[in-house]
Amino acid sequence: MAFLPHHRRLGGAAYPLGAPLGDYHGPVAEEGFDLESALQGAGLTAYRFTSNIAPSPTAASREGFLIEVDGSAEGYLEALRQLRPKSFKNYRRLGHGLERTFGPLRVAAVTDQRVFDTLLDWKRRQLSRTGAFDFLRPAWVNGMLQGLFQDSNPAFGGLLVGLYAGERLVAGHFGLRAADIYHPWIASTDPDLAEWAPGHIFLMHAIDAMPQLGLKTYDLGPGHEHYKRLYSLSSRPVTAGVRFAAGDAGTLQRATDQAWMLAGSEGPGMVGRLRRRLEVVSASQPTVLGRLNGFADTMVVAAQRTCSGNGTD
Repeated sequence: MAFLPHHRRLGGAAYPLGAPLGDYHGPVAEEGFDLESALQGAGLTAYRFTSNIAPSPTAASREGFLIEVDGSAEGYLEALRQLRPKSFKNYRRLGHGLERTFGPLRVAAVTDQRVFDTLLDWKRRQLSRTGAFDFLRPAWVNGMLQGLFQDSNPAFGGLLVGLYAGERLVAGHFGLRAADIYHPWIASTDPDLAEWAPGHIFLMHAIDAMPQLGLKTYDLGPGHEHYKRLYSLSSRPVTAGVRFAAGDAGTLQRATDQAWMLAGSEGPGMVGRLRRRLEVVSASQPTVLGRLNGFADTMVVAAQRTCSGNGTD
């Protein structure tokens, strides 16, 4: 009848398979499939999703941003320059400065384990600086990423793309490749080069290198709209939300969610940040101990931000 790839988490909630890395997901089913009854039959209370590829009238709509180059990469970049001349003039200036300081800029597919480890280290340092939950901590996440990195089959496997200035690694993306489609999961930059806006310089040069990498679609996924929209001329609609199981268990879970909403979980304030972080912990940590540690870290971060907001050391 249907197939729903998921992780079963605390309270019987289902999270998309690979969460929080799986950007696109949803049940594989015929149109009109009764998901609420299926969740009840499977002993689940709810299905939480962030980027469902099927329409959902009860969920919030968002965009998955795409870079689609089916002809000249230079033509695509020129179209971007025409749309956002001031931004691209500034990033070209920064790129020229990076070249003068460290050497010529180049983008390449990389299979060096040391580069892979460096990108993950940069990412974890970024998560620590910003107070975000370290979704790379769980052992299953590391195992999955390492396995994909070692399996670089162009038909379907991992792909690491790095930007170099001379011999110095500046930035990189790592994610899934399926033939000429690339969807990065991890975006990292050298924190010592932040003044050069290395993430923007990387994407400009990655677009230019798409033909030589054998890519036609660079799928940036949803989120971080202010950054991704600069480089995307097309997108796909996705939805984020929750579907509750039929029956008493689903009703109880719905009441819990409504209590969170009344407390402000949908807003930008502390309650909203806390709820979103707890969701990431629940989605990514498969063990009770892992969740408890993640929840404890979340409370520490929330307390630190509260103290900082009050002007307390």
